[in-house]
Amino acid sequence: MKTLVNLAIIAILAVMPVSCSANQPKDAQADPQNAAPVTAGQPVDLTYAADKAVQAVVHIKFTQNSKTQTVTVQDPFDDFFDPFGFFGQGRGNGGKRQQQVQTPKREGIGSGVIISADGYIVTNNHVVEGADELQVTLNDNREFSAKIIGTDKTTDLALIKISGKDFPTLPIGKSENIRVGEWVLAVGNPMGLNSTVTAGIVSAKARSIGANSVESFIQTDAAINAGNSGGALVNVKGELIGINAMLVSQTGSYSGYGFAIPTTIMNKVVADIKEYGTVQRPMLGISGSKVRDYIDQEKAKGNEVDLGTNDGIYVAEVVADGAAEDAGLQKGDVILSIDGNKVTKMAELQEYLFAKKPGDKVNVSYMRNGKKKEVTMTLKNPQGNTKVVKGAADLDVLGAQFRPITDAMKQELGIKYGLEVTKVSSGKMKEAGVPRGFIIMKANDNAIKSIDDLQDAVKSASSGKEPVLFIQGIFPTGKKAYFAVPLQDE
Repeated sequence: MKTLVNLAIIAILAVMPVSCSANQPKDAQADPQNAAPVTAGQPVDLTYAADKAVQAVVHIKFTQNSKTQTVTVQDPFDDFFDPFGFFGQGRGNGGKRQQQVQTPKREGIGSGVIISADGYIVTNNHVVEGADELQVTLNDNREFSAKIIGTDKTTDLALIKISGKDFPTLPIGKSENIRVGEWVLAVGNPMGLNSTVTAGIVSAKARSIGANSVESFIQTDAAINAGNSGGALVNVKGELIGINAMLVSQTGSYSGYGFAIPTTIMNKVVADIKEYGTVQRPMLGISGSKVRDYIDQEKAKGNEVDLGTNDGIYVAEVVADGAAEDAGLQKGDVILSIDGNKVTKMAELQEYLFAKKPGDKVNVSYMRNGKKKEVTMTLKNPQGNTKVVKGAADLDVLGAQFRPITDAMKQELGIKYGLEVTKVSSGKMKEAGVPRGFIIMKANDNAIKSIDDLQDAVKSASSGKEPVLFIQGIFPTGKKAYFAVPLQDE
């Protein structure tokens, strides 16, 4: 469970619900869809929702095996042997040397929610990131090994899968329909306590707390602790409305508020990972803040501000070549609504746009100099065009084979690491002119000491704004060279 500990929070305790009224129909407990409406002041029965949720919420054990890594360390004896630098750089390496270290084995726990009977499970990215093994335990104590289907750091979500069929699931509800004050359950495995259910209310919607690049959290006072990450936030109908992600606390434990990722965002992440292998990120191309916040900041500076409204999103910056610039938006404009949906803060705008994809059109209502205007914008991806982005590229896109250089090559060329290109066939490296025998030492300014390093560089570059791999290295003759390898077709 991610924890933010630098915020001052006043703890508010939720009042626990009591049993169903004797006058409520018996079948209402069996099927909340047919239950009689609950009027103000009446107790709420959460037993049906709890029973449904604990069956579909799983315990996830994360394991990262011990590994041997080569690190650069400062040589404490460097100045002793050459205090005046008569030999150039101490012992010949600027006081630094390579050393192999053994990383410790790491284990952790979290939660996940089965969303389909064939074993797809949604959890948090931080629950599975870097895992060598994932073990999933169901509420009935069945155990499975899980594989990662896809992850998304910007929303802190991940999709994993276990093999089998007829797994218990939670129906997915519409998080956009929940209301502040509505009863909810948080279900997960906090502090190693499996199948724990806590209750509270929706405290706020569309919260942004600066934890993720894309966020529009559901805030709840249902108790959430370490181990709840990836678990379910459930409404009284037993529907999944959010994935529990983090808490805000000065102590690291629950003290009043937890935060869940709404299903509007979850659904998009799952669908995109399944279809494209990566999440589509449509961009409006602005940065900004709530109008009220901007006005308060200016008043604190002694400035008087009249934007013609106290509601909406103040546009602080318009990104070059973005959708907003193309449509004529300017710094100082105030966005009022998108496709007829009123927006008052960036989190609301992000949540709405996240359901779209590059190339989609949206109608934006905004105010400039006290006058209301409307415009249609075509959303772009982070690379500045309207193409749907495919999954992060794999090494296969390079069309080449590699191997770490030998000790003899290191000694001969006076280098400490590198990957030798052993074969070049059809692919991006051939198109860029990278020949067989070339030794890759850096890619996009990252040292390349292993094939995994190159794989990480390719994935990172392919999903960035400029999908190009800039390679630096050396030929067997000792001549240095530089290549630019585009990773996507024009």
